[in-house]
Amino acid sequence: MTAVEEDLTAEWAAWHAEREDVLRAPHGWLSLTGLHWLDGEARAYADLPGTWRAADGGAEITAAAGDDVSVDGERVDGTVRVEPVDGKPGVLVAVGERRVEVIRREEHVALRVRDPQGPTLAAFTGVPAFPVDAAWVVSGRFSPWDEPRRIDVDTVVDGLGFHPTAVGTVRFTLGGEEQELIALGGDGDELRLHFRDATSGDTTYGGGRVLRTDGPAEDGSVRIDLNRTLNLPCSFTAFATCPLPPAGNVVTVPVEAGEKTPV
Repeated sequence: MTAVEEDLTAEWAAWHAEREDVLRAPHGWLSLTGLHWLDGEARAYADLPGTWRAADGGAEITAAAGDDVSVDGERVDGTVRVEPVDGKPGVLVAVGERRVEVIRREEHVALRVRDPQGPTLAAFTGVPAFPVDAAWVVSGRFSPWDEPRRIDVDTVVDGLGFHPTAVGTVRFTLGGEEQELIALGGDGDELRLHFRDATSGDTTYGGGRVLRTDGPAEDGSVRIDLNRTLNLPCSFTAFATCPLPPAGNVVTVPVEAGEKTPV
């Protein structure tokens, strides 16, 4: 192994350990134990205290002081309203040691229950991944669109759409074949490449995986390290609402790099 390969492997190992630490968070994706879609009728759900209902794009929560339900650190005693934003992380409502995330997806409102004692989190032993290989680090070229565009994609929930912001395309060569993917905006100037390939549904998650890159250089070049390709939350839990890749975002060669299907 060359010095470059040793550095790449060591940097990946540190990154991967941090990634697994995030997944082990008490109220992270692995803590999910339920997903409940609300309607306009005030109802009790599973073992949650009080009642919950959808109301004009938000949710109304009715609870008594003894129910141990809190919003923004304030104990609920009566009815309160929370207003999640479509497609964004939800509003967290504390119910004892659990957190109920109130989310909005298009016109729908749901409760996602996060329990630090949940079985998926308790059983987690790590994320399997392909061996690190420098061959999966390539240079790409980002071509920005004149203006970011709101695009429509499907999700893992039948009939539910998602509307991310796309900012341009990234082109690169892999396995001797030219690739072109729609790039989504991320944090700051980072890009997100959400794609499927020939491993999807076999050794990797069928809904595709996502790669975050640093922002493009001034000349538009982008470093693409496919060893850092990530699973989406829906590969770990049935209680997430992950988007699917943009239409046409398919890499034409098997990407045997990055995270494999969780076991």
